[in-house]
Formats: sequence, structure tokens, C-alpha cells
Amino acid sequence: MARPFRTPLAALTATAVVALSLLAGSPAAAHGGPPHGYPSGTTRLYTPPPNPGATEQIAQLLRDRQYADAKALKKMVATPQAVWFTKGTPQEVRKAVDSTVRQAKKQRAVPVIVAYNLPFRDCAQYSAGGALDTASYLAWVDGLAKGIGKSEAIVLLEPDGLGIIPWYTTINGDQEWCQPAEADPATAAADRFAQLSGAVDRLSALPNVSLYLDGTHSGWLGAGDAADRLHKAGVAKTDGFFLNVSNYQLTERQVKYASWVSQCLWYGTNDAEGGWRLGHFEHCGSQYYPADPNDFSTWGLTDQWYLDNVTNAANPPSGPEVLAHAVIDTSRNGQGPWTAPADRPAGDAQEWCNPPDRGLGPRPTTSTGDPYVDAYLWVKIPGESDGQCFRWAPESGIDPVRGYPGPAAGAWFPQMALELVHNAVPPIGGPRS
Repeated sequence: MARPFRTPLAALTATAVVALSLLAGSPAAAHGGPPHGYPSGTTRLYTPPPNPGATEQIAQLLRDRQYADAKALKKMVATPQAVWFTKGTPQEVRKAVDSTVRQAKKQRAVPVIVAYNLPFRDCAQYSAGGALDTASYLAWVDGLAKGIGKSEAIVLLEPDGLGIIPWYTTINGDQEWCQPAEADPATAAADRFAQLSGAVDRLSALPNVSLYLDGTHSGWLGAGDAADRLHKAGVAKTDGFFLNVSNYQLTERQVKYASWVSQCLWYGTNDAEGGWRLGHFEHCGSQYYPADPNDFSTWGLTDQWYLDNVTNAANPPSGPEVLAHAVIDTSRNGQGPWTAPADRPAGDAQEWCNPPDRGLGPRPTTSTGDPYVDAYLWVKIPGESDGQCFRWAPESGIDPVRGYPGPAAGAWFPQMALELVHNAVPPIGGPRS
């Protein structure tokens, strides 16, 4: 899964500085909150400086008298979004995070910080990179933690960190596809959990941080597989998990999936009924069984499984007030996921990679109306490319769906930015395409 390279270490262009006048933190309304009691009803979410490509596109639209599109893009970049930290020395990331925290305080807002620097990040694909080894990674996390200090922050620890694990054998005994030659097959998976649990120890010790681990999304891992990986990574020391980062799955599905993963974590770690189910996350109901992943009307079957096996079986009673919570990336899921043409040639359709005609999703808020979901957030920066997508035509040098090469991961993608505002649900303004 490609991820954005939002680089806070880079200097802002003059146009980006001018665009700062557009930005203002959005108030977040009251919500039940995670174990730390945070985010709270008085929280404002931080709006970072926009990608320079966005300000350039807005300026060009104004020159071309495309005022409605310019206004819609202004609204998009003035919406609270995450800040990604993807590289640098421990000292560099400390300084960069400290700068973000200080800017957030000027807005009287709380930043959403994404830590994205694991060894073998993205399995050396579109967003390849990351620290060289466990020691250097944890030193980098130490720097990030020092940058936050006692300040308030929502931290999302390593998108794809639990969805893509090098040389991992799944809960069902299957070998994962990610098998980098540079990684030791005997230790790579254990190293990943050591890296994440070490990072959890460091970040969860901060007094004003809400911390979430990678829970993938409802179109990926089954609820039991996600819960098993989260447990191994130390989710019990965090506020929960994040879903749908840089993806397009519909919010209603993520809300259900969040409740299932949360309850499955209880199921596999609670010693009820003589402890026979301890560690057996594979028993949990999921979007794949008893539900049908392609028929949302059947997902109530899995809800019932949790009513029978968790809600009505818990002693003492368990529920969202004591179980792990989730946050959901809604930055690009207004239209849901893209379905590749049925008559396409054989090969990987890369449905996740710059799909056409997607739209912005629900605006960031900590008032979700769901007891298992702490916030909707814009984590992936809308308008930034997922990577160069060649799909089933890797030798062509172009995206066969769009007919031209896409920008590199993290670069501004003007055409996709306009699609997102035109197709936003709820609407953000500007004409629909």
C-alpha cells in the first residue's frame, strides 16, 4: 500500500506561506474518548501548512477564473489533516515534531502525528524507506517522543506496520507475500513486533498523547487476524487502533469493523470459560464469516456473533467504555473503493493506487456518534499521490486507467485533487464533474 511522503523537514515555499491565512483549526465536539480521556469535547484538530502543489494549483485556477474549483480546494486544504514524519535523524525528527507541536499550539489545536519510519516500510514498494534496523528505529522514535514532550497529540504509529509484516506467518498458518531478500526470514516478523512494542512503550509514556496502532481496514485483514497482530504489538498499552489510512473503504463498514476488532481483542485475552479461548483470535467473527464481505446486508450476522460471544458472555461485562477504540481515516472515502473494469487484462489492478473519481469523506471530528470510534480524521493528505500506478501494464510507463503517468508517492496530483472535491460526500463546494 503506497503512503504519502509528507516531509515536515522541508521549507515552505512563499506561496505556501501566503496560504497559511486560509487555515484555521476546526473545533471537535464532545465524545466519550479513549482510556486517556482524550480527545475531549474542547479539542481543535490542527491544520498544517498545505502542500506547495496545492497552493500552486489554487493560484492557477484563480488565474484561469475557475473560481468554484479554487474555492473548493481552499476549503480542502483548510481542513484539519495529519502531519507525516517519515525520515531524518533522531535530532531532526525531534526538531520537526517540536515545530509542528508549537504551530498547533498557536492554533490552540491538537496535531495528528503519523510516525512512518519502520525498517522495510511498505515492503520496499512505492513508499519504500525507513530506518535501517531496530536500534536506529527506536532511537528515531525517542526523538519523535522528545519532540512531543508534554504536549497534546494524537499519534498514529506506522500505517501498514501490522498489515504488511516481512516474512510473517498469519493466524491461519499462511505465509505473507512480503518476503524481502534483505530481511532474515527467521527473525524479521519478530523484529517487527519488537519495533512496534518498543515504540508503544516510548509513546504511551507521554502524558498527553492518544496513541493508535495499525488495524488495516475492512477490505483487508479479518477482524481476528487484525486483533491478533494488535495484541502482539502491545495494543493494550495504547488507546486502540486506526483504520483505513490511505484507503477508500466506506465509513459505515469501518465503524462495524472497529467494534469487531475491539471485541475480538477482549475475546482472545479474557480468561472466561476456563481460558480455553485465550489467544484464539482466529475464532472471532469477521467480515469474512459469518458475514459475506461483498454483501453489507449480511454484516449483522457478525454483529450477532459478538452479542453472543462477548456482550452476553462477558463477566465482568465488557463494552466500548472499557475496550479499545478506533480512529478512522475518512480523507478520501466519500465514494467508497474503486472497482476495476471487469474486462481489464490480467494483472494487479492496484485498486488502492490513485483510483479515479473518488471523493472526500466525512470531515474530521471527535464527535462520531459511535462508542467504539474516537474520531474521523483526514490522515492521508487528500490530493497527494499514492504512487506511480502501472496496474496490469507495468511496462507501459503510464496508468492505463488514467492514460498518463501518475506522480510519485507524496507528490501533488492536481487531477485527483479536483476529483476529490467534485465528488465529496458530504459536498465541499465547487462543480461536480
